[in-house]
Amino acid sequence: MELIQGLVTGILFGILLQRAEVDRYDRQLGALRLLDMTIVKFMLTSILVAAVGVYLLKDLGLVKLAIKPMILGAVIPGGLLFGLGWGLTGYCPGTSAAALGEGRVDAIWAVLGMLVGAGLYAEAFPTLKTTLLAWGDLGKITLPGVLGVNHWVVIGVLVVGGVGLLRWIEKKGL
Repeated sequence: MELIQGLVTGILFGILLQRAEVDRYDRQLGALRLLDMTIVKFMLTSILVAAVGVYLLKDLGLVKLAIKPMILGAVIPGGLLFGLGWGLTGYCPGTSAAALGEGRVDAIWAVLGMLVGAGLYAEAFPTLKTTLLAWGDLGKITLPGVLGVNHWVVIGVLVVGGVGLLRWIEKKGL
């Protein structure tokens, strides 16, 4: 059942990516150049809705969060590789799959890059586990936990700030 839920969720997310046109190369390039905020608006809206939804479900006892540890040796190089791949191909993982699904041949390079990268990571993992991935383990932390406040305080600030940012972006015509 979980696989079917994941498949349905993935298909719906792909449809939203396509309808918002965030799987288009020109939108990706515009976001990287800070000229087209379509992707920023899409992702910020998704993050705000997800934050409220996930923590509401958690507080109602319908889901249990599985917080992953913050390991700087994984996050910093991973973020740099993600950004490099996005900058070189013009696609991130979700948008490359959606673009490929639409028949955009250029997205093949992004998908192939992800597959090669995943294979290289799997081969290097035994060495990385005791070296890079062992550096900077801060444990299972969250922003509310670090600040010592209820999660709704942080979510409230993020929602107000996010909505303000979205309104500013719209006012600027980005």
